[in-house]
Amino acid sequence: MSPLEIVAVFFNIAGVWLTAHRVRWCWPVSVVAVLLYAWIFFDVKLYSDMLLQLVFAVLQGYGWWRWSTGRVEAGKVRVERLPPREAWRHLLAGVVGGAALGAVMHHFTDAALPWLDSLLTAFSLVASLWAARKYMASWWLWIVLDAAYVGLFLYKDLQLTAALYAGFVLLAAYGLRAWRRDFLLQQRQQQGI
Repeated sequence: MSPLEIVAVFFNIAGVWLTAHRVRWCWPVSVVAVLLYAWIFFDVKLYSDMLLQLVFAVLQGYGWWRWSTGRVEAGKVRVERLPPREAWRHLLAGVVGGAALGAVMHHFTDAALPWLDSLLTAFSLVASLWAARKYMASWWLWIVLDAAYVGLFLYKDLQLTAALYAGFVLLAAYGLRAWRRDFLLQQRQQQGI
């Protein structure tokens, strides 16, 4: 456990907590977290996750923009439902992207666990896209991914990061519950109930 990992954990917890509360500042706080983790993952040869963190830095800008425009109620973004057809397209893109990245990492780098790392990376991008679009389903995907990441980080001897991701599972469950409650409230308000 390094001081860098401790600081990265702090910023990650703050970013997810702000996301669960639908506060737009989650995006700039998360930029700091992902840049710190890019360095950490490079150091332990999880190259797909390192690249993911760099992509996350760009996606944070997209999320900030999406959450800064459009439907906002009482300072919080409006929760949306994921259209099933879009869900299937994105999940298929996650499988294809994960397989392609895994092949590259397997054949051209000394990456540790290139296939698993690449699949988790690809599906993390899907979950991030869903979160930026305010889809409640993003939390379900994060629960699955974060649970898988716990095992990966324990295997790579990143205990603090594994504990962070175990906490992310709990925070994602909390976020799902909060967003579901708010979504139902939104629907009642639309119906005039």
